[in-house]
Amino acid sequence: MNILLTSVGRRSYLVEYFKSAVASLNGKVHAANSIETYALQQADEHVITPEIYSEAYIPFLLDYCQSNQITIIISLFDIDLPILAKNKVLFKQSGIEVIVSDKSVIDICNDKWRTYQFLVGHNINTPQTYISLNDAIAALNNNTLTYPVIIKPRWGMGSIGIYKADNIEELHVLYNKVKNEINSSYLRFESAADSNAILIQECIQSDEYGIEVINDLEKNYITTFCKQKLAMRSGETDQAITIENRKLSAIGKALSSSLGHIGILDSDCLEKNGEYFVLELNARFGGQYPFSHLAGANIPKQIVDWCIGQKTNKDLTTITVNILCSKDIKPVKL
Repeated sequence: MNILLTSVGRRSYLVEYFKSAVASLNGKVHAANSIETYALQQADEHVITPEIYSEAYIPFLLDYCQSNQITIIISLFDIDLPILAKNKVLFKQSGIEVIVSDKSVIDICNDKWRTYQFLVGHNINTPQTYISLNDAIAALNNNTLTYPVIIKPRWGMGSIGIYKADNIEELHVLYNKVKNEINSSYLRFESAADSNAILIQECIQSDEYGIEVINDLEKNYITTFCKQKLAMRSGETDQAITIENRKLSAIGKALSSSLGHIGILDSDCLEKNGEYFVLELNARFGGQYPFSHLAGANIPKQIVDWCIGQKTNKDLTTITVNILCSKDIKPVKL
């Protein structure tokens, strides 16, 4: 079994996890990215691709997979997901399985306004959110919403364009700043789909939590991994401790059944008055996964096992609680 990981970015640890997962099958892990990165070099084979939004991207991937006997594709980047989901059937016709949720699921996760509507529609707590600046200001004027508020891109990744406004003057200035940042970054491609590309959101100031909801490849619920985040950097989890939390686990199970994703769903949560609020959804391996892996889980191996027809292995889908983990920074020469 040969696997292609697309848009690997800096996630060299996931390359290593998947290499270990296919080792017993004499498989290789191929890595793809549109620019050279250290993570690319850690794969058995690697390739530089056209940019994701290029018309040449999907034909390039298809030709590469056919030439290298690749049977599984897994993406590690939000923007890659809807394009791969849209082309799942095309790859399937060549015997290549794209492990990605349905496009309808990806659209809900990538579009934070649709995320908000989805969560509200399924009675899952989420911060109060507005897509209209005028509506947000009206809510602030009648105390339905209070300062500080968060301004962020509707189609956002990482920490690009996320700001906190403490008053009306800052709200106007930062709203325009976010608009400019969207237009000058790769977020402009997603945001071109709708003129309402900025959200104003209730700011819940609390400890941060993360959950990873695990479904099998048939969308059946398996488990939820829970963590308390202790340090963040540029939207990524830098330090976390694994925990047992019944309320967070219940949210995970509710997300599984209502969303119907495939594989792993990464979600950030906040706590207010003893209740937990879902902040966002990412239908892919997220920055918190290494902490689950170090605490005993092995979702890359479980995905490989599912792909060859094996059943869910509890040893691969269980974490030990109270495991404290931290990421490091390591300079490398490309």
